[in-house]
Amino acid sequence: MNDTSRSRIRVWMPVRSVAALLGGLAIQTGTSAAHDITDAMLTDRSASCAEYAASHTATATDVQNRRTFTAAVEITHSGDSCTIASNAVPNHDFNATGRFATPFSEQSQSYTVTAAPAAAARTTPLSLQYDNAVFLNGVKLDLLAAGCFGVGNGRIGCFDMNAPYRYDPMAPEAGFGADEHNAHTQPDGTYHYHGNPMALFDQDDPSAPSPVIGFAADGFPIFGSYIPDGDTVRKATTSYRLKSGDRAGGPGGAHDGTFVDDWEYVAGSGDLDACNGMVQDGVYGYVVTETYPHAMGCFTGTPDPSFRKRR
Repeated sequence: MNDTSRSRIRVWMPVRSVAALLGGLAIQTGTSAAHDITDAMLTDRSASCAEYAASHTATATDVQNRRTFTAAVEITHSGDSCTIASNAVPNHDFNATGRFATPFSEQSQSYTVTAAPAAAARTTPLSLQYDNAVFLNGVKLDLLAAGCFGVGNGRIGCFDMNAPYRYDPMAPEAGFGADEHNAHTQPDGTYHYHGNPMALFDQDDPSAPSPVIGFAADGFPIFGSYIPDGDTVRKATTSYRLKSGDRAGGPGGAHDGTFVDDWEYVAGSGDLDACNGMVQDGVYGYVVTETYPHAMGCFTGTPDPSFRKRR
């Protein structure tokens, strides 16, 4: 964060308390106190994860269940990598409108990203084996659903990445019970986003391009939706478009975005590449968009093993 953003965050609790909240997770820090980032709007556009090394806390309420939690996030930098450790509690209230299948529960999670990301010779497809990114509030991004039409109840159990008609959890018709922050819980209670967190950056016509709000598993930054365009800023547009006509099989009906298969990449039709990224001010990063793929379409670099899911 830059000096301006730091001035908007007051000291909350000693770092030793943050470590306790993380359930004894081994973390190192060069700061003496944690910053309260409850409902914070970020401003920094630095692409280096090292610039965000700090300890943070926040207060968040599970609205429907009337339970309040304390978030704990520790971002550290060592050598050529950064580690983002947290208890997976967001920095904002949540579950006002969600239909969570599993109650929310705190976690002890840690992700490592390279401080010097580089494009790989080939992009890596998203899969169910890896989390996609972690935001600076310590909550992960997990875009894909394990639900496909015609597999079980359609909501879980579809682990074959070649299976057709995988639901897009962000589609209203998909019925995945996401809350007002496009997030819900996994079977173990882990809160995670499926798209725009509806937090961390100004969602409504900001006066400047959006900040970095997190880092993908390959180390590249994730920016909010607004990009520079000459003397103005505007929302970035994805290069994915809905296919024309009706689905050839499966559920039938028009390609309306309920399924990942409803979309196709059309190079040059928007601002972003196939992975939903672009270069801004000389720096490559992914961009949050209003429509599919929402934040990432693939990995431009190589994902770090720490993002591999445990199951």
